[in-house]
Amino acid sequence: MRGLYAIVDVTTLTRLHLSVVDFAAALVEAHPAALQLRAKDLAPRETLQLLRALHPICRTGGVPLFANDRTDLAVLAGCEGVHVGQDDMPVATIRRLAPTLRVGISTHTLEQVRLALVDRPDYVAFGPIFETHSKSRPDPAVGVEALRAVAAECPVPVVAIGGIDLERAGDVGRASHLGAVIAGLLPDSGSHANLAAVTERARALHIALAGN
Repeated sequence: MRGLYAIVDVTTLTRLHLSVVDFAAALVEAHPAALQLRAKDLAPRETLQLLRALHPICRTGGVPLFANDRTDLAVLAGCEGVHVGQDDMPVATIRRLAPTLRVGISTHTLEQVRLALVDRPDYVAFGPIFETHSKSRPDPAVGVEALRAVAAECPVPVVAIGGIDLERAGDVGRASHLGAVIAGLLPDSGSHANLAAVTERARALHIALAGN
Protein backbone atom coordinates (compact mmCIF):
# COMPACT_ATOMS: atom_id res chain seq x y z
CA MET A 1 0.00 0.00 0.00
CA ARG A 2 1.16 3.48 -0.85
CA GLY A 3 -0.47 6.90 -0.88
CA LEU A 4 -3.50 8.26 0.95
CA TYR A 5 -5.03 6.55 3.96
CA ALA A 6 -8.27 8.50 4.18
CA ILE A 7 -9.96 8.83 7.58
CA VAL A 8 -13.67 9.62 7.75
CA ASP A 9 -14.25 11.22 11.15
CA VAL A 10 -17.93 11.14 12.04
CA THR A 11 -17.73 13.75 14.80
CA THR A 12 -16.16 16.32 12.47
CA LEU A 13 -18.57 15.63 9.61
CA THR A 14 -21.59 15.88 11.92
CA ARG A 15 -20.36 19.27 13.12
CA LEU A 16 -20.14 20.41 9.50
CA HIS A 17 -23.58 18.97 8.66
CA LEU A 18 -22.04 16.67 6.04
CA SER A 19 -23.33 13.21 5.19
CA VAL A 20 -20.82 10.56 6.25
CA VAL A 21 -21.82 8.27 3.39
CA ASP A 22 -21.67 11.00 0.75
CA PHE A 23 -18.30 12.23 2.03
CA ALA A 24 -16.86 8.71 2.03
CA ALA A 25 -18.19 8.10 -1.47
CA ALA A 26 -16.45 11.28 -2.65
CA LEU A 27 -13.18 10.01 -1.17
CA VAL A 28 -13.55 6.58 -2.78
CA GLU A 29 -13.84 8.33 -6.16
CA ALA A 30 -10.18 9.31 -5.69
CA HIS A 31 -9.17 5.64 -5.13
CA PRO A 32 -7.10 6.10 -1.96
CA ALA A 33 -5.02 3.22 -0.63
CA ALA A 34 -7.47 2.68 2.26
CA LEU A 35 -10.38 4.30 4.07
CA GLN A 36 -11.07 4.21 7.81
CA LEU A 37 -14.30 5.05 9.59
CA ARG A 38 -13.62 6.83 12.88
CA ALA A 39 -16.77 7.06 14.98
CA LYS A 40 -15.67 7.74 18.53
CA ASP A 41 -18.97 9.27 19.66
CA LEU A 42 -21.44 6.85 18.09
CA ALA A 43 -23.15 3.90 19.70
CA PRO A 44 -21.95 0.50 18.39
CA ARG A 45 -25.20 -0.13 16.50
CA GLU A 46 -24.94 3.22 14.68
CA THR A 47 -21.29 2.55 13.84
CA LEU A 48 -22.17 -0.86 12.46
CA GLN A 49 -24.90 0.66 10.29
CA LEU A 50 -22.42 3.13 8.84
CA LEU A 51 -19.81 0.46 8.21
CA ARG A 52 -22.39 -1.65 6.41
CA ALA A 53 -23.39 1.36 4.31
CA LEU A 54 -19.79 2.21 3.42
CA HIS A 55 -18.48 -1.27 2.70
CA PRO A 56 -20.21 -1.83 -0.67
CA ILE A 57 -19.11 1.65 -1.79
CA CYS A 58 -15.52 0.89 -0.85
CA ARG A 59 -15.63 -2.60 -2.35
CA THR A 60 -16.94 -1.26 -5.67
CA GLY A 61 -14.11 1.29 -5.70
CA GLY A 62 -11.48 -1.28 -4.77
CA VAL A 63 -10.67 0.54 -1.51
CA PRO A 64 -10.18 -1.55 1.67
CA LEU A 65 -12.36 -0.37 4.57
CA PHE A 66 -10.98 -0.29 8.11
CA ALA A 67 -13.05 0.08 11.28
CA ASN A 68 -11.54 2.10 14.09
CA ASP A 69 -11.09 0.30 17.44
CA ARG A 70 -13.88 -2.26 17.11
CA THR A 71 -12.81 -5.68 15.84
CA ASP A 72 -16.30 -7.09 16.40
CA LEU A 73 -17.94 -4.42 14.24
CA ALA A 74 -15.30 -4.85 11.54
CA VAL A 75 -16.13 -8.56 11.33
CA LEU A 76 -19.89 -8.03 11.36
CA ALA A 77 -19.70 -5.42 8.59
CA GLY A 78 -17.34 -7.48 6.44
CA CYS A 79 -14.56 -4.89 6.61
CA GLU A 80 -11.12 -5.67 5.28
CA GLY A 81 -9.40 -4.45 8.42
CA VAL A 82 -9.42 -2.85 11.84
CA HIS A 83 -7.25 -0.11 13.30
CA VAL A 84 -6.46 -0.17 17.01
CA GLY A 85 -4.72 2.11 19.49
CA GLN A 86 -2.31 1.40 22.29
CA ASP A 87 -5.14 0.77 24.77
CA ASP A 88 -7.39 -1.31 22.49
CA MET A 89 -7.53 -5.05 21.89
CA PRO A 90 -3.99 -6.43 21.34
CA VAL A 91 -3.03 -7.36 17.79
CA ALA A 92 -2.27 -10.96 18.82
CA THR A 93 -5.80 -11.34 20.23
CA ILE A 94 -7.34 -9.93 17.06
CA ARG A 95 -5.33 -12.44 15.02
CA ARG A 96 -6.84 -15.28 17.02
CA LEU A 97 -10.41 -13.97 16.91
CA ALA A 98 -10.47 -12.68 13.32
CA PRO A 99 -7.57 -14.19 11.36
CA THR A 100 -8.71 -12.77 8.01
CA LEU A 101 -8.76 -9.13 9.18
CA ARG A 102 -5.89 -6.84 8.31
CA VAL A 103 -4.74 -5.05 11.46
CA GLY A 104 -3.05 -1.69 11.93
CA ILE A 105 -1.90 -0.15 15.20
CA SER A 106 -1.19 3.41 16.34
CA THR A 107 2.24 4.20 17.78
CA HIS A 108 3.84 7.42 19.01
CA THR A 109 7.42 6.42 19.86
CA LEU A 110 10.08 4.16 18.40
CA GLU A 111 9.75 1.91 21.45
CA GLN A 112 6.03 1.47 20.78
CA VAL A 113 6.81 0.68 17.14
CA ARG A 114 9.26 -2.05 18.12
CA LEU A 115 6.79 -3.58 20.58
CA ALA A 116 4.01 -3.47 17.99
CA LEU A 117 6.13 -5.27 15.40
CA VAL A 118 6.41 -8.32 17.66
CA ASP A 119 2.78 -9.18 16.81
CA ARG A 120 3.31 -8.56 13.08
CA PRO A 121 0.59 -6.00 12.29
CA ASP A 122 -0.21 -5.31 8.65
CA TYR A 123 0.85 -1.71 9.11
CA VAL A 124 2.06 0.65 11.83
CA ALA A 125 0.67 4.17 12.13
CA PHE A 126 3.17 6.65 13.57
CA GLY A 127 2.66 10.20 14.74
CA PRO A 128 1.54 12.85 15.11
CA ILE A 129 4.13 13.99 12.59
CA PHE A 130 2.95 17.61 12.82
CA GLU A 131 0.70 19.42 15.27
CA THR A 132 -2.89 18.25 14.89
CA HIS A 133 -6.29 19.40 16.09
CA SER A 134 -8.15 16.20 15.20
CA LYS A 135 -7.69 14.86 18.74
CA SER A 136 -8.53 16.61 21.99
CA ARG A 137 -5.30 15.48 23.69
CA PRO A 138 -2.75 14.72 20.97
CA ASP A 139 0.70 13.32 21.66
CA PRO A 140 3.68 15.63 20.96
CA ALA A 141 4.58 16.05 17.28
CA VAL A 142 7.50 13.83 16.28
CA GLY A 143 8.56 15.35 12.95
CA VAL A 144 9.54 13.95 9.55
CA GLU A 145 13.03 12.83 10.59
CA ALA A 146 11.59 10.51 13.26
CA LEU A 147 9.12 9.22 10.67
CA ARG A 148 11.95 8.47 8.26
CA ALA A 149 13.84 6.56 10.97
CA VAL A 150 10.77 4.47 11.82
CA ALA A 151 10.04 3.68 8.17
CA ALA A 152 13.65 2.56 7.64
CA GLU A 153 13.32 0.09 10.51
CA CYS A 154 9.84 -1.29 9.76
CA PRO A 155 9.28 -4.44 7.68
CA VAL A 156 5.63 -3.41 7.23
CA PRO A 157 4.10 -0.24 5.75
CA VAL A 158 4.23 2.87 7.94
CA VAL A 159 1.23 5.21 7.95
CA ALA A 160 2.21 8.75 8.91
CA ILE A 161 -0.53 10.64 10.75
CA GLY A 162 -1.05 14.09 12.20
CA GLY A 163 -1.29 17.50 10.55
CA ILE A 164 -0.71 16.24 7.00
CA ASP A 165 -1.97 18.51 4.24
CA LEU A 166 -1.18 18.90 0.55
CA GLU A 167 1.74 21.22 1.25
CA ARG A 168 3.42 18.66 3.51
CA ALA A 169 2.34 15.53 1.64
CA GLY A 170 5.41 15.33 -0.61
CA ASP A 171 7.83 15.28 2.33
CA VAL A 172 5.70 12.70 4.13
CA GLY A 173 5.44 10.53 1.03
CA ARG A 174 9.21 10.47 0.61
CA ALA A 175 9.65 9.46 4.27
CA SER A 176 6.96 6.77 4.61
CA HIS A 177 4.56 4.54 2.72
CA LEU A 178 1.23 6.18 3.46
CA GLY A 179 -0.22 9.33 4.98
CA ALA A 180 -3.41 9.35 7.05
CA VAL A 181 -5.44 12.53 6.57
CA ILE A 182 -8.56 13.80 8.35
CA ALA A 183 -8.84 17.61 8.35
CA GLY A 184 -6.89 18.00 5.10
CA LEU A 185 -9.72 16.24 3.23
CA LEU A 186 -12.53 18.49 4.41
CA PRO A 187 -14.25 20.96 2.06
CA ASP A 188 -13.76 24.67 2.63
CA SER A 189 -17.37 24.87 3.84
CA GLY A 190 -20.09 22.43 4.78
CA SER A 191 -21.88 22.71 1.46
CA HIS A 192 -22.78 19.44 -0.24
CA ALA A 193 -21.74 21.01 -3.54
CA ASN A 194 -18.13 21.00 -2.35
CA LEU A 195 -17.91 17.19 -2.33
CA ALA A 196 -16.53 17.29 -5.87
CA ALA A 197 -13.66 19.36 -4.45
CA VAL A 198 -13.17 16.70 -1.76
CA THR A 199 -12.53 14.11 -4.48
CA GLU A 200 -10.02 16.36 -6.21
CA ARG A 201 -8.24 17.14 -2.95
CA ALA A 202 -8.09 13.46 -2.05
CA ARG A 203 -6.73 12.61 -5.48
CA ALA A 204 -4.01 15.25 -5.19
CA LEU A 205 -3.05 14.04 -1.72
CA HIS A 206 -2.95 10.44 -2.90
CA ILE A 207 -0.61 11.31 -5.75
CA ALA A 208 1.68 13.39 -3.55
CA LEU A 209 1.81 10.78 -0.76
CA ALA A 210 2.48 7.98 -3.23
CA GLY A 211 5.49 9.88 -4.48
CA ASN A 212 4.15 10.23 -8.03
